[in-house]
Amino acid sequence: MSSQEAIKTTVDVREIQPRERHPLIFGSFDQLSPGEALLLINDHDPKPLFYQFQAESNGKFTWDYLENGPEVWRVRIGKVPDAAANACACAH
Repeated sequence: MSSQEAIKTTVDVREIQPRERHPLIFGSFDQLSPGEALLLINDHDPKPLFYQFQAESNGKFTWDYLENGPEVWRVRIGKVPDAAANACACAH
């Protein structure tokens, strides 16, 4: 959990319809350049999202809890630089 990616954007999904949250987050992640990160703000632990990232982007992202509730969760989700993509830099 020592990710150092620069936060490029903040995605606050607390007011977003649940069915729209994951597509918005993955779309924002796809817009990142390697070495950049997004800051996710959520109203619950986004552990299911972590598992979806593992399934779809394993080894290509980092996951760092910055705040763990109980009312707000903040997670830095980073895009691993291409050279490091072969070694999983994920933490949970």
